[in-house]
Amino acid sequence: MNIEHEFETHLPFWPHLTADQRALLVSGTSRRSFRAGENVHGRTGDCTGILLVLSGELRSYFLSEDGREVTLYRLLPGSLCILSASCVLETITFDVSIDAEVDTELLVVRADVFNRLTKENIYMDRDVHKEAFARFSDVMWTMQQVLFMKLDRRLAIFLAEEVLDRGTDTLRMTHDQIARHVGSAREVITRMLKYFAAEGLVELGRGTVTVTDPEGIRALAGVDDGPGGVCPV
Repeated sequence: MNIEHEFETHLPFWPHLTADQRALLVSGTSRRSFRAGENVHGRTGDCTGILLVLSGELRSYFLSEDGREVTLYRLLPGSLCILSASCVLETITFDVSIDAEVDTELLVVRADVFNRLTKENIYMDRDVHKEAFARFSDVMWTMQQVLFMKLDRRLAIFLAEEVLDRGTDTLRMTHDQIARHVGSAREVITRMLKYFAAEGLVELGRGTVTVTDPEGIRALAGVDDGPGGVCPV
């Protein structure tokens, strides 16, 4: 598909742009590909602009000075990433890092074009801020988990959400990857997973975690908590 068709399919404000605004948006957009593990935004200090995921998956996270990571949310095909353009959003005063979880293809709108159009078009400005506030809610839910929830529940929330998103009880993830998602140390996650395994909740394999008792995991997670059900990431 060409860029204009992708925008028509995925951007709610597209019908409200003028012909000139549409032409500017398309001309200020590039198609880019990233390999699994490659950084998309956040490590160079540059203002990346707005991202539209065409295929693959992105992971947005906070990165501390000592290298600790906490996953904030994931972006799947069709998702719009606004926080990568936080440099031109006056209401957003924090920045995030974004990596490609798998090989990913994106549309990247230049920050200056994005900034100009949001000032010119009230519909785009409305939808952009609506998306930014939704992601901010995701961030606050994650911070609530990190600050106030015990690790066993945070881990159960993560496993329950992964099973729901992936459509399989067997998750192909290392303990280190899981630790980065929930903001803990690998050794701590290993101990907690072994405890879950002893309780019959999961089965551990080489590079895999299989949820053998989904109801038990969901009960520990608390399926009615948070703005997105189990967990919005």
